[in-house]
Amino acid sequence: MIDPRFVLVGAALSMLGSSWYALLTLRGVVRPNRVSWFLWSAAPAVAFGAQISDGVGLAAVTTLAVGLGPFLIFCASFVNPSSYWRVSRFDLWCGVGAVIALLLWLALDNPVLAVLTAVAADAIGGIPTVVKAWRQPDTERGFVYLLGTANGTIALLSLPVLDVTTVAFPLYLLLLGLTMCSVVSIRGRRFHTRDHYPAPTKRIRNAHPPSRPTRSNRPTHPLPHHGSADSSVRARAGNRR
Repeated sequence: MIDPRFVLVGAALSMLGSSWYALLTLRGVVRPNRVSWFLWSAAPAVAFGAQISDGVGLAAVTTLAVGLGPFLIFCASFVNPSSYWRVSRFDLWCGVGAVIALLLWLALDNPVLAVLTAVAADAIGGIPTVVKAWRQPDTERGFVYLLGTANGTIALLSLPVLDVTTVAFPLYLLLLGLTMCSVVSIRGRRFHTRDHYPAPTKRIRNAHPPSRPTRSNRPTHPLPHHGSADSSVRARAGNRR
């Protein structure tokens, strides 16, 4: 266990990564999925409220920072049209599932269930971004997720008491950060390798067959047709007679 005040360092690292990602969004370098980043700002807000009601303490600051950063990124995605990422039907269904999980927190007056449903909502909302990073790794940067991993690790090490309400969200942040860093790193290398070294094309035999050679003994001038009246030929024949 480390000093609980270290959670402030983790929260600062998380905000640093989110601010940098928001700046890249404004420049059009990255293209965040709005469904994920909206839910990544809403679900931590629910978890933060549940932790405050359960008297978690400084560890709740980590959850608050995790929610504020994505909210900045979500707002930044509306500024630059180059940062737009098309939301698919799959993304919307993930958003519906996450909203249902958040509504369960409102129906269940239990801090433990609230944290679990908030983590579930956050995880469901993150699926579209994981899929996007797998398919288009060039639209993501792993730095923000690496700092989120550091935030979750510091929060876990600073917990004075280990229970569901205190461990669930930092552990989830750690796993999410490791997953995203791995996907962006591995898929990013393959993506750039494929661009710089394209696969060789299949060789096709006789794709361009040589043209048919012309006959060298063909006369350059056409011979007179049989029965044609050629005055010069007849004149020479008359002289011989």
